[in-house]
Amino acid sequence: MNLPRLFRTSSFRLTLLYAGLTGVSFLLLFAMIFWSTTHFMQHQIDITVAAEIKELRNGASDSSLDSLRRIVQKSTEQSPGFFYLLQDRGGTVLAGNLPRLDPVLEIREWVGDNRLAQYRKIDIRGLGVDAGEGAYLFIGMNAHQVYEMSESVARSFLWGCAAAMLLVLIGGAAMSLSVLRRIEGMSQTSRDIIGGDLQRRIALNGSGDEFDHLAISLNAMLDRIQILMDGLRQVSTDIAHDLRTPLTRLRQRLELAQERPTDATALHATLATTLTAIDAILQTFSALLRIAQVESGARRASFTTVDLSELLHTIVEVYQPAFEEKSQLLSERIAPNLFVSGDRELLMQLFANLVENATRHSAEGAHVTLFAERQAAALNISVSDNGPGIPADMREKVLQRFVRLDASRSTPGNGLGLSMAAAVAALHDADLQLSDCTPGLRVTVAFPAARSV
Repeated sequence: MNLPRLFRTSSFRLTLLYAGLTGVSFLLLFAMIFWSTTHFMQHQIDITVAAEIKELRNGASDSSLDSLRRIVQKSTEQSPGFFYLLQDRGGTVLAGNLPRLDPVLEIREWVGDNRLAQYRKIDIRGLGVDAGEGAYLFIGMNAHQVYEMSESVARSFLWGCAAAMLLVLIGGAAMSLSVLRRIEGMSQTSRDIIGGDLQRRIALNGSGDEFDHLAISLNAMLDRIQILMDGLRQVSTDIAHDLRTPLTRLRQRLELAQERPTDATALHATLATTLTAIDAILQTFSALLRIAQVESGARRASFTTVDLSELLHTIVEVYQPAFEEKSQLLSERIAPNLFVSGDRELLMQLFANLVENATRHSAEGAHVTLFAERQAAALNISVSDNGPGIPADMREKVLQRFVRLDASRSTPGNGLGLSMAAAVAALHDADLQLSDCTPGLRVTVAFPAARSV
């Protein structure tokens, strides 16, 4: 693993930030512990010294300086844990085991040479008071343990902080390496896909972490891209097959017109037929462009609240004459106040395509029903007929571009009607399903609850 790259990762930088925060936290904790322990021990010394001074004063029988001197001298000999000093107004030491001091009437600390060989200096903390007649009394205790404990706390802090920083850095490096491995796996998959292996997908480790969620989203995106590319290839192939025949016929018709003797009536007839064929080809391209526009999702911006009940009634009124011409029956069962958020023009084309397909592929006397209702919180709209229907193995295929049951292309149409309907349904997050109507076909469009008003 490239160490400079490791150090540049965001996870390692985040680790360094956490290490800094940990160090600051240790520093604050150390300062609190250091202050509290030192203050506690110093306070205990102050209490003990104050109690000793009170006891000495109470022990002096006549409260005279001479009596206090005898008590101090006796305590010096019998209490090795204390340090005493009694000096007169002129600074002459009257009793005790400390040299002359400036008469400071408060808590004080003193550092001086120790009379014992095992100590180079002695740290004393004590209290000085007025002993009367201008004399000065100081009693203190050895504070060496206070400073030893302070040094011990400082050493413990330094070792603890160093260990914590080391653990944080090691953990950060391990975490960064793990992140880099996952990212490198994604990068390698991307390079393989760029190299042409469109079947590659990002592996999941099953932990359910954010990388797994990202991998799932990216894999779904790759699946969608592959579907679009497969569709593009299929469309290119279908265009080549479906347009070759009309273009070939068009060329043959023009060649025949060129070879025949000039005849205005025949020429006009040939031109009219040619224009009709060209219009059919242009209509096919227009339908393809419209489907591509719908699938791009660009029409979502123009969504408004659409009254499906009113829209479906309009479709029935428009197509009723066409059904009557073929001696077919178009009936409706449309519930009132069915609203969805969508594009009215596209929804009109969706259901018009379904109704038109029903009448076109059904024989005379067929019965087509347009049904719309609210079930639970969803809206279900279906177009059913009693015509020949569609085989079960073809129901998914007919939703693709240029797929027709008439493989010979002998009947009118370009195989894009149901493709357009499926694209519009997908744009509105609706589910379009083809099912058996026994006999005939039922096409159901189910709008989700989120689209209803």
